[in-house]
Order: sequence, then C-alpha cells, then structure tokens
Amino acid sequence: MNTMSLQKKFMAIRSNKAFELFVVAIILFSAVVIGARTYDLPPELFALVGVLDWAITIIFLVELVIRFIGEENKRHFFKNGWNIFDTLIVVASLIPVDESNMAFVGRLLRIFRVLCMVSIIPELRVLLNSLLKALPQLGYVMLLMFIIFYIYAAIGSTMFAEINPELWGDITISLLTLFRVMTFEDWTDVMYETMTVYGLSWIYYLSFIFLTAFAFLNMVIGIVVSVIEKENAKEEAEHSTEPTMGELKDEIQSLKAMIEDLHQRDVKGNS
Repeated sequence: MNTMSLQKKFMAIRSNKAFELFVVAIILFSAVVIGARTYDLPPELFALVGVLDWAITIIFLVELVIRFIGEENKRHFFKNGWNIFDTLIVVASLIPVDESNMAFVGRLLRIFRVLCMVSIIPELRVLLNSLLKALPQLGYVMLLMFIIFYIYAAIGSTMFAEINPELWGDITISLLTLFRVMTFEDWTDVMYETMTVYGLSWIYYLSFIFLTAFAFLNMVIGIVVSVIEKENAKEEAEHSTEPTMGELKDEIQSLKAMIEDLHQRDVKGNS
C-alpha cells in the first residue's frame, strides 16, 4: 500500500460522519469521567475511572494520528491552532502525573479535553473564530460601557451612600450594585429603597438599564452576528470555489493520461 492510498483512506475515515460522531461521543464520555472524579467513589470504582481515562486518552491519540496521516500537506497540519491545541492536550494527558506534584495540573489539562469538540465540529469552530474576530470591535463597546458604568457608579455613590452604605458606600461597591441592576437581580428592591429619599431616582435606574441592558448588549449581539455571517460566507466560498490538493492531483493525472493516449494515437497513425 503506497503513501497516497493510505492518506486517502485516512482522509476518508477523518471525513466520515460516523467517525466524527464517535469522537464527539468519546469527548462527551470524557466529560462524564472528569465529573465522576469529583465524587467520593469507592476504590474499585475510582480505579475503573482511571482505566477509562487512559482508554479515552489512547482514543484521542489514535484520532489525532488519523487526522495527521489524512492531512494532504503535513507541514500545514500544525499551522492550525486547533491542531496544536489538540496535540498539546493529548501529549499532556499521556504524561503520568497522578502520583506526582503535578497531579493537579494534569487533571486541569484533562478538563480541557472537552474543548477538543471545537476542533471536530466545524460549526463550533466558526462560532469560536467569529467570537475571537469580534473581540476588537467588542473591546470598544465594552470600553464605552465601562465609562457609562463608572459615571453612574460615581453618581450613585455620591447620592445614595448615606441611604445604604453596603450598596453605595464607594465606587467599587457601586459598580457591583449597578451590575446587579443590569442583570435584573432584585433591582427593584434597590430602586425602591432610594426612592424613599429621592422620589425621582427611578430615572437613574431606568436610564442606566436602557443604556446597558438594552442598547449596549444589543450592540454586542449585533457585532457577533455580523461577524458570524461573514465567517459563514467565507467558509462557504472556500468550499465551493477552491479545489483541494487531492482534486488538483487527480485532474493532473487525468490530463497526463489524456496526453499520453493522444501521443500513442499519433504514433500509431504515423506508423
């Protein structure tokens, strides 16, 4: 079996929907195993969980090898950030650290195996990549939101500190109180308390909620949705217009065969 046929077989396995669902099921089972370790289990059951953990690690290693062999251009495999992430997680999981001082770090790294699902499911990759690409635009929105928070916190601390120092004693506490108001966590209790002294203080709360919970959060959602639409359009364009290396090689081989066939016909005709 030559290298090209082996690569095509592993590529077919990697692209198979059943294989993808199997890997997703293993990742979910890995999450269950990680959760089981947080309980006080009998020694026998705890040992079984350890065996299952190692079995899952071996499956992850096999899946990573299949993806690597099935890659058309091996040099480009580690140019993908998710492939690097998966490799680091698998390698770290293979290191026996359960009986060492690094046991805590080893368990933490195993928790991140759940994120391997992102590298398996393309839709999750699009969502996460869109969120990362939206961060620069979101940064400006968050900065403006922080400015609004700070102004309202300063006003609240100045006006309401004597009414309830636990909620408005200083600007940092006021920021936490405003976060509670923005998330609608018993915000009416906070408002009614200040309204006993300042009857029009409801304007303060309603204007703050309108700016943060409605205006700014809708801006954040709009930015993320816009970036997701662009990423989906880009992904569809790449899949529809750009041929893969395998397709190009097949076309070249067919052209060579046609040229050789025409050449043989010319030779026969001349003879």
